[in-house]
Amino acid sequence: MAYKVERSEEEWRQVLDRESYRALREAVTERPWSGAYVENTEPGVYLCRGCDEVLFHSDTKFTAQCGPAFSYPVEPAVVETVDDRTQGMIRTRVRCASCGSHLGYLFEDGPEDMGGWRYCINSIALQLQRAQVDENVAAQR
Repeated sequence: MAYKVERSEEEWRQVLDRESYRALREAVTERPWSGAYVENTEPGVYLCRGCDEVLFHSDTKFTAQCGPAFSYPVEPAVVETVDDRTQGMIRTRVRCASCGSHLGYLFEDGPEDMGGWRYCINSIALQLQRAQVDENVAAQR
């Protein structure tokens, strides 16, 4: 499959640190509750660490047993899902549609009031772009 952002494996190794490379390119999963964004509540958007594509909004983030979880992406087209039959089970793998990087897994056990989906995403696959605060509006409060 052709992606908007394509790099050789050597180029990926140059732009990602070792742990990010293992997660995004080799589909290694972080241990539950170990990621930087597990308990983060700052407003903003979460970008793919591999290509800076905007993937998830902080308003859709919730606490789950896997770590950072989201009820849905900013747009359906920013992620792709594929069947994963490794480890003796069938799961739905989530990848960045822009660069093909592994992000995590999709499950159907999310909060019903948020749509019922749980995008369980590796913190190391993301980077938070914090929301800009308009200082004039903040000063008026």
